[in-house]
Amino acid sequence: MRVEHGPQLWLIALYGFVTVTDEISNRAATSVGRRASPSPSSMTFSEFQQLIRDMYLRKDVARGIEGTFMWLMEEVGELAAALRHGTREEQAAEFADVLAWLTTIANVAGVDLGQAVAEKYGAGCPGCGQLVCVCPDAGKP
Repeated sequence: MRVEHGPQLWLIALYGFVTVTDEISNRAATSVGRRASPSPSSMTFSEFQQLIRDMYLRKDVARGIEGTFMWLMEEVGELAAALRHGTREEQAAEFADVLAWLTTIANVAGVDLGQAVAEKYGAGCPGCGQLVCVCPDAGKP
């Protein structure tokens, strides 16, 4: 699975899309006996969340939010290591893992990521309200 990052991530988040490779999308679709998403190289956050729900929800609910959060933290550590010393492919794989585990927690908690992203970032920066953030560098975001 490949997730775009850098400036593209903000555009992807703004429009609610996450990019995945054809291979992973098609394999996952085949494994649950359904066709791949209309555009196998990209899907909305909501479609990705449904894909993760279809693949893992039973295990995720059994593990619970706390156990799943620990897996997310492990993946964040692996992403940090990949950003320091990994190849672009290793970095992309770790971004995908972090996104998948975050999505898993959202599923267990009953949060629709597509809706959450659209509500928080769809109209621009939550701090200044602009599509290109003009918040002071010392503050968040």
